[in-house]
Amino acid sequence: MQATLNANAGANTPWYKHRWPWFLMLGPAAVVVAGSYTIYLAVTRQDAMVVGDYYKQGKAINQDLRRDRVATQLSLSLGMHYDAEAHALRGMLSSAAMPMSSEVHIRLAHPTQPEKDVQLLVRAGADGRFSVALPQLEQARWQVTAENGARSWRLEGAWLWPRETGIELKADQATND
Repeated sequence: MQATLNANAGANTPWYKHRWPWFLMLGPAAVVVAGSYTIYLAVTRQDAMVVGDYYKQGKAINQDLRRDRVATQLSLSLGMHYDAEAHALRGMLSSAAMPMSSEVHIRLAHPTQPEKDVQLLVRAGADGRFSVALPQLEQARWQVTAENGARSWRLEGAWLWPRETGIELKADQATND
């Protein structure tokens, strides 16, 4: 008799006093909160990977391929290493077809945060050697681009710092990655 009284007492209480409806509503409530947060992130954050003028970017790719071909014709190679103690980037630019005393623009692009990109202007000596101050690099897979001041040639590659202390960019390897 006591068991039937307890069963009947639970049937007379309102739904919001039971724990199961609240437990079942917890999942959809969590989805609503997560979806709201995702919408907030999408609206307040800028996507650095999207470009406004994709047609213009597509045309620029063809020009970049021409610059890679020019680098191949000049047999260009760029070897460089980062000296963490001296906070300096040292390297050598070599070519079989042109003198080495020139300006080289080196760009180290962070894979996810464009504000951490590094732009360097390097003046190579007659032997092609250079050294330039560089603040401490963050551990990342840096995308390295080297080009001359006239932007007629380009070398590219990926650098896994600090696993790789140096990088060798060669013209015939400039188009992979």
